[in-house]
Amino acid sequence: MIRGRFRKPQSDFILAITTFVLLAFGIIMMSSISSVISFENFGYTNFYLYRQLVWAVIGIVTFFVAQAIDYHFYKKLALPFLIFSVVLTLLVFIPGLKFEYNGAARWINLGFTQLQPSEILKLALVFFWASWFDDNRRNINSWKKVFLPFLGIVGFIGAMMIKQPDLGTFLVISVLSIVTYFVSGVRPLPILAIFSTAIVAIGGLIKIEPYRMERFLVFLNPEKDSLGAGFHINQALIAVGSGGWWGRGFGKSGQKYTGYIPESVGDSAFAIIAEELGFIKVLILPISLFAIYAWRGFTIAKNATDNFGRLMATAITSWIIFQAILNISTMVSIVPLTGVPLPFISYGGTSLVMVLTATGILLNISKQQNK
Repeated sequence: MIRGRFRKPQSDFILAITTFVLLAFGIIMMSSISSVISFENFGYTNFYLYRQLVWAVIGIVTFFVAQAIDYHFYKKLALPFLIFSVVLTLLVFIPGLKFEYNGAARWINLGFTQLQPSEILKLALVFFWASWFDDNRRNINSWKKVFLPFLGIVGFIGAMMIKQPDLGTFLVISVLSIVTYFVSGVRPLPILAIFSTAIVAIGGLIKIEPYRMERFLVFLNPEKDSLGAGFHINQALIAVGSGGWWGRGFGKSGQKYTGYIPESVGDSAFAIIAEELGFIKVLILPISLFAIYAWRGFTIAKNATDNFGRLMATAITSWIIFQAILNISTMVSIVPLTGVPLPFISYGGTSLVMVLTATGILLNISKQQNK
């Protein structure tokens, strides 16, 4: 009885294990996915793997630190962290600081590495929306106090993302924001208005930018321009299709040797994984793991001890799961091609550290439930 009363509160064990299995899976697959391109670019096969391992170690440290800090602390940081993240994101437009790749300016050049501020901005928005909607829960249905400011903030952040350009990140941020707004208790009408506005805005963004329109037309007919605008998605589909039910085998991807798939270690990593492992093994790892992550994340949100924790858990889970769904969907041509990394798996230090940190916060929310 006494021992039970003073037992140490525990985090969600299933979520913790799922996270580290996803991380380990990503590292193991990176050793295969990146070997050819690493050798071609740097003369040895483990360049990307070693860098990903360094970021994984940093992410594990931030994971345990976040798990140990009471999540209510982040309410004090919400506005300053958002302002800091916005300023950091604006730095990608400054010559000398920005790092451009394939016509996109999404990174800050730190000399020894590149930082992607939009990944930090996602976590900042988790803090801000959870804090702001919690503070405004009595006025949550006010168009003047909540709805219009919400549209203004999302619109401003969206403008930064489109300027980079990074439509994929804008979609993730939009879903993260709208889902958090929805679970805050708002009536359906504002959400319907936001969805209508978003559909019109996305349609306009696709139409005014030729390369986005080309991607959309290719999505409707993947064979239309297989050597031009449709090259990326057609090569990804070839990789996924070549994997069949059981895959070619670990390390035996044909597409990674041809080098035909752009961003094979980043946004397109899933296509190589599907080729090597096949449908059955991909369904077990990583798709089932993301399903378990969603189950535990939304369960933590449901059982949170307060509204702030519920909103924060919802925002984190929505962000990571929607991003995973979006990445995988683009690689199998369920939705038009757009560039977002596969959480825990794609190459990218900023993304990896942020999703591990966010998961640590999610586990702290679960720990508070077990006190």
